[in-house]
Amino acid sequence: MTPADHRTEPPLTGDEATLLTAFLEYHRQTLEWKCAELTARQLATRAIPTSELTLLGVVRHLAAVETGWLVGFGGLPVDLWPDVVRDRDEQFRVDPGTVTADDVEQAWATWRAVADAVGEVARRLPLDTEDRPWGRDDTFSLRWILLHLVEEYARHNGHADLLREALDGATGE
Repeated sequence: MTPADHRTEPPLTGDEATLLTAFLEYHRQTLEWKCAELTARQLATRAIPTSELTLLGVVRHLAAVETGWLVGFGGLPVDLWPDVVRDRDEQFRVDPGTVTADDVEQAWATWRAVADAVGEVARRLPLDTEDRPWGRDDTFSLRWILLHLVEEYARHNGHADLLREALDGATGE
């Protein structure tokens, strides 16, 4: 059965920063919805045999993606950011036989803390702020990064749709 949908639709009008952050939040809520009411084991299950993806792995990966693009951006303090699983393979490597409810709660707590940190960046800096994210050679604007994060969530929410349907048949836009 598909869980109740409590997502907040982005506004139809508003300034650019409001719309970008609202769409990012909508996609975050979509990921939460796709994972709602599942057990730790289900969240850690490779529901599609040809893929390493799990819903819990997607949560951990997206926390790392948001952190990777914005940690230290615009000269903001690094202590805004929680510790995330940095190794891409390790983000997705989850064993349904050993995963615990505490593992799941830790992943969600980190993910929520990252969302809060990104919100702080978006509140403190203008969209035209440019900087070189950690480990990258090019300079990006905050606008570009926020758009990219919306793109990342949209892509991985498509994966989440398929994973959730394969796990228990739940569907929804």
